[in-house]
Amino acid sequence: MADHESGQTAQPATRVDAVMHNLRERIASRSLMPGARVPSIRVMTDALGVSKSTVVEAYDRLVAEGAIVARRGSGFFVSGHAPPLALADLGPRLDREVDPLWLTRQSLEAASGVLKPGCGWMPPSWMPEDGVRRALRAVARDPQASLAEYASPSGLPALRQQLAWRLAQHGVEASPEQIVLTDGATHALDLVCRFLLEPGDTVLIDDPCYFNFQALLRAHRARVVGVPYTRTGPDLVAFERALIEHRPRLYVTNSAIHNPTGATLAPAVAHRLLKLAGEHGLLIVEDDIFADFEDEAAPRLAAFDGLSRVVSIGSFSKTLSAAVRCGYIAASAEWIEPLIDLKLATSFGNGQLAASVVHRLLVDGTYRRHLETMRTRLADAMGETVTRIGHAGLELWTRPRAGLFVWARLPGSLDAADVARHALAKDVVFAPGNVFSASQSAAGFLRFNVSQCNRPKVYEALQRAMDASAASAMRAGA
Repeated sequence: MADHESGQTAQPATRVDAVMHNLRERIASRSLMPGARVPSIRVMTDALGVSKSTVVEAYDRLVAEGAIVARRGSGFFVSGHAPPLALADLGPRLDREVDPLWLTRQSLEAASGVLKPGCGWMPPSWMPEDGVRRALRAVARDPQASLAEYASPSGLPALRQQLAWRLAQHGVEASPEQIVLTDGATHALDLVCRFLLEPGDTVLIDDPCYFNFQALLRAHRARVVGVPYTRTGPDLVAFERALIEHRPRLYVTNSAIHNPTGATLAPAVAHRLLKLAGEHGLLIVEDDIFADFEDEAAPRLAAFDGLSRVVSIGSFSKTLSAAVRCGYIAASAEWIEPLIDLKLATSFGNGQLAASVVHRLLVDGTYRRHLETMRTRLADAMGETVTRIGHAGLELWTRPRAGLFVWARLPGSLDAADVARHALAKDVVFAPGNVFSASQSAAGFLRFNVSQCNRPKVYEALQRAMDASAASAMRAGA
C-alpha cells in the first residue's frame, strides 16, 4: 500500500486548471486564510513549473469566480470569509455510500435488525449491560458520590489510580498525576491535537488506519501523509523517507491490535521507529483502545519510550459501554497542566458520573469477569469468521492474535467499495478498504468485525454482493 498523502483527486485537465486547483485546495484546507496574500505570479510559476501566462490566466479566472481579489500594486489576496469547514471537502472525493463518516452514520443509524459486519463495536448483547445498571444504582445510592458537581480538572482520582495500575500491566509507567480523564478516546485525541498541532502541520498515519484519525486530523487542518503498514508495524523504509521529505510533527497509530488489520507491532520495529522519532523530533500518539482485548500484552511504544515523546490514549467504549463515555490521556508530566487547561477551555471537564461508574465496575470485579468471557467469545468468533471468509474466496492478510478485526482481500479484481454499495442496498453494512486508506490503495480489501459476523446471513449477503459486483464489472467491460 503506497504512501501518498490524503486529499488526492482527479488530475486537472490543463495547466491552468492545475494552478486553480492548487489554490482552491489551499484555501479550502485553510492554509491560505481569508485576506491572506496569494503567492505572486513569479513564485507560483517557479513552484509549479508552468509559464507566467498560465498563472496569469488562472489568477484571472479565480478573480472572476470570486475566490481571490486583485489589489493594484499589492498583488492577489484570498477574498471574503472562509466557507464553513466541511470535512468531506478536505479529503479525497468518495462515493457517499463508502465515505468514512457516512459509513459511521450508516452503522449508528441502522435499525437493530440490520447486519453490521463493517462496524467497529461489539453487539449490545456482548456488553455487560446488567453490570452497568448495577453500577449506576450503586453510584446513585452512594452518599459520597457527587451527582451534581463538576469533576475535578484531572478527573476522578480513584479512577486515575486504577488506570495507573492497569497501564503498568502493559509496561507503561505513569503516575496518577500523569493521567487526565476525558470523554472517550476521540476526545483524548482531539485534546492532544489541539495541544501539539498548528494548522498546516504534517501528521503521519498508517496506511491503512482507523478512518476517524483522518477525519479528526482534517478538522485540525493538518496535512495527512500515509505510511504503508506491514504485518509487523509501519514500513520503516517508507517511514524514514516520510520523515525526511515531510518533516512531520506527529505520528498517530495503534500498536497493540492494529485497526483495521489486526496486526501486532514487533519489538524490533518499535525500537527502530522510536530511534527515528528521536532523530527527527517526531512526537507520537498511541491509541491503545484495544488493550483489554489481549490475552498477553504486545509491545507498546509508550512502554519503550517512557512517555517521553509518546502519548498514550484509551477508553472503555469498545469493551464496556459506548454510552458511558470515559477515556484518558497518559503523558509526560510537563504536558499535563496545559492539557488540563485545554480540557477546561473546550469542555469544562469530563463526565463525573461516567468515571464513577467505570471505577465501580473495575473494583467490584465485574469488568475482569466480563473480559474473560469476552476474550473467549472473540477467539471463537475469530476462528469462525476466518473459516467462513476463506470459503467465500477471500484471502486473509494476517491472522490476528486477538481483537475484533480481520482484514481480507476480495477474490479477483473485485472492488470493495462496489461490493459494499451492493450490500448496503440490501441493508448490510460492510467496511471497504479505501475507507481506511489515505492513499486509496486498499480497493480490494474489506474489514470484518468478528463479533458482528456470527450469523449466516452475513456471508449470504457477502456472496450476493460479490456476485452483483462481478456482474456489474462484466457489463461495464462488455
